[in-house]
Amino acid sequence: MTDLYSDVIGHDGVVELLRTELERPAQAYLFVGPQSVGKEFVALRFATGLLGGLSDERVRRLALARAHPDLRVLEPEGATSLGVDQAREVVARASLSPVEAPRTVFLFPDAGSMTEQAANALLKTLEEPTAQVVFLLVAESEDDFPPTVASRCRSIHMGRVPLPDIVDALTRRGLTEAEAGGVAAVSGGRPGLALALMSQPEVARFRDMWLSIPGQVSPHPGDGQRLAMELLVELAPLVDQSIPEDLPKDKAQRARRRAEMSLLVSGLEILASWYSDSASLQLGGPIRNSDLDLGAFTDVSPRWAVSSAEAVLDAVVDIQANLRRELVLANLFSTLGSAE
Repeated sequence: MTDLYSDVIGHDGVVELLRTELERPAQAYLFVGPQSVGKEFVALRFATGLLGGLSDERVRRLALARAHPDLRVLEPEGATSLGVDQAREVVARASLSPVEAPRTVFLFPDAGSMTEQAANALLKTLEEPTAQVVFLLVAESEDDFPPTVASRCRSIHMGRVPLPDIVDALTRRGLTEAEAGGVAAVSGGRPGLALALMSQPEVARFRDMWLSIPGQVSPHPGDGQRLAMELLVELAPLVDQSIPEDLPKDKAQRARRRAEMSLLVSGLEILASWYSDSASLQLGGPIRNSDLDLGAFTDVSPRWAVSSAEAVLDAVVDIQANLRRELVLANLFSTLGSAE
């Protein structure tokens, strides 16, 4: 039988930790980290191990398909949030004995969408757990929950994966070294995004598109808005093609939002790298984008380049706060165009 974590890209330290956790599992775990780094992917494999899937092929097959009778996967109601009624159902089910496994596992792939009322309803069960129940919550940050909930979970922090690990995984899946390198660069250390993009020809243009922005920006608000809309139009095919066609409508909407968020954040990080390269090159330091025309990096002063990189990263925060993306981008591009 193959290793339960053999298809996990990177996260070696997390995998080793979870192997030891199987010996004496806690009652609740909180998997936290950026979007598309593989939190849900790893959490599902940990759930499979908790149900006995390390040594039982049938258990493994059912659990990984989310069809095991003792695995409960709680998705948000509709396209938005996990509601209080779902939390109360969990509380009721947690008091029952497992059907066949040593324990019942509750997996919340989008636990960060839990409403405050739902979190409060779940809190009592987390405070007084039974030995036959394990909760696995997946979110971007511990701050997505009331402190009373997060403090009762064992946190598993999952960061971005080194690009060489992603390149290696993609080449083993059939991409050339050059293709894998391009996809890895766009993914920004997010294996889930890399796998979603690996078969899409538009990926080759993604990095070029973002790195061309410094040469297109102007202080005129209309130009910023036009550039923002053009970028979002270019992004749409990548988003759409990364979503499996057989997903139900609600899940497809959530997946589309997550994919667009990941791609926008990756793109903004690529844009920020142009400005950081500009400042570094002019001050005698190393640069990341060495394949570009180095003369363009001197179009702005080092001080403005640093300020622009900070503005781009501020836009990442605004995007992640679910502000209107076209407005955030239009405002950013107008700011970047107002060079000294």
